[in-house]
Amino acid sequence: MVVYVISRHGKPLMPCSPRKARILLKTGKAKVIKREPFTIKLLYGSGTATQKLTLGLDTGSSKVGSAVVNEETDEVVYMSEVTIRNDITRKMTRRATARRNRRSRKTRYRPARWANRRNSIRKDRFSPTMVSKINSYLKEIDFVCSILPVSKLIIETCTFDPHALKNPAVLKNKWLYQKGINYSFENTRAYVLNRDSYKCQHCEGKTKNKKLEVHHIIFKRNNGSDEAENLITLCKTCHDKLHKGDIKLKKIGKVKSQLKHATQMNSIRVQLLRMLPKAIETFGFVTKAHRRLLGLPKEHYIDAAIIASQGRQITFKINNLILKRCVAKGDYQQTKGIRSQQKIPTGKICGFRKFDKVKYLGKKYFIKGRMSSGHAVLMNIDNQNIDFKNAPKGMKTPKMSNMKRIVARKSWLIEQKTIANSY
Repeated sequence: MVVYVISRHGKPLMPCSPRKARILLKTGKAKVIKREPFTIKLLYGSGTATQKLTLGLDTGSSKVGSAVVNEETDEVVYMSEVTIRNDITRKMTRRATARRNRRSRKTRYRPARWANRRNSIRKDRFSPTMVSKINSYLKEIDFVCSILPVSKLIIETCTFDPHALKNPAVLKNKWLYQKGINYSFENTRAYVLNRDSYKCQHCEGKTKNKKLEVHHIIFKRNNGSDEAENLITLCKTCHDKLHKGDIKLKKIGKVKSQLKHATQMNSIRVQLLRMLPKAIETFGFVTKAHRRLLGLPKEHYIDAAIIASQGRQITFKINNLILKRCVAKGDYQQTKGIRSQQKIPTGKICGFRKFDKVKYLGKKYFIKGRMSSGHAVLMNIDNQNIDFKNAPKGMKTPKMSNMKRIVARKSWLIEQKTIANSY
C-alpha cells in the first residue's frame, strides 16, 4: 500500500509508505486532502525530484482501466477501474417525452417551431453519450496526473469492423465485402424471396394464395433483426393467421446485433488521439499477447498495467483497486406523475443528498433513495440494494439519523477494494 503525496504548491510527488505518512501527519507537517485514494499534502517546502512514471489506459465503452507503473522499478503504484455512464440516451428520451406531453397540454396556442435549436445544427457536433464518455476518459487522466507525476501516457485503442462482426467469413474471403449475400439483389427482401423459391415456407403453397409476404420471425418490437436470418417468406393467408396467433413458426429467428459500442469506440479513438497529441497509441492484440506471456488474468486494470509497462515483467506494490462509477451531477427531475402533480425534493433531506457516501453499522454505503419520513435506501457502488434483514432490532430499515456522512455527492462514486495479490 502507498500514500499519494502533493507538495505545498499543489504539484504531485512520488508516493510514500503509510508509516512515513503517519509520522508527517502526527508532527503536523502534512494534512489529509483525500480519503480514497488516501492522499496527503505537505505543509512545508520540499524537493521536487521524481521518477519516470507511465500511465496506461485501457479504453472501453462501458469500463475503463487505468494503472501507473514506475519505469525504473517496474512497480505498479496505482490501479483503478471506472464504470462509464450508458444511461444518457434513455434519460434524454424520457425527458423529451415528458416535455412533448407538457407542451401539448399547456402551450397548444403556440405555433410549432422545429429548426430553432442551434446546438442541433452546428458543425462537428457529438452526441451527448459520446461527449460524456470522452470526458470520463479525460477526467480519469487528469485525476491521476493530479496525484502522481506522470511523464508518459499510453492509450490502448481499438478499431472495429462492423461488417466483420456481423459476418466473420469476410475475414477469410475479402471479396465478400463487395459480394455479400445481397449481391445482384436490389434489397434483402428480394434475396429472401429468391432464397425461399418464392414459396410459402409454412404451408408450401397449399393455400394457393399467390400474394407473398416477407415476415420477421422475431418481431421488430422485440428487437428482431432485419437480416435474412430473421426473415421468412409466407403467403398472405399464413401471414394473417400468424399475427392472429392461430399458427406458430418452428424456425428460430435472430435478434438485432448490438454494434453501437463498436461504432462509438471507432469515433472515440479519433477524438482521444486528437485531444491528447502526446499520447502513445497501442492496440488490444499487443496487450493480449503480453498478458499471455506474463500469465496474468484478464481484467481492465491489469491490462492497463501491462499497457503502461509495455510488456515488461511487473510487480504489484499495491493491493488496493480504486473503483469508480460515473453518475449525474445532480437530480434535475423536479416533479413526477402524468401531469407533474407531485414535487420531488432535489435538495437535502435530513442533511443528506442522493449518492452521498455514508457510514452505517460500521460499513460504508451510498444513498440510493431518501424518504421524507427520515429513512433511506442504501446501495453499493454496483447499484445493488443492501438488505439489512439480519441487522439488529430497530436497524433493519436504515434511518438517516443513524448515519454519518463521509463524502458529499460528486459525479464519481469512489470505493477502494482490496484484491488478492496472488500474481
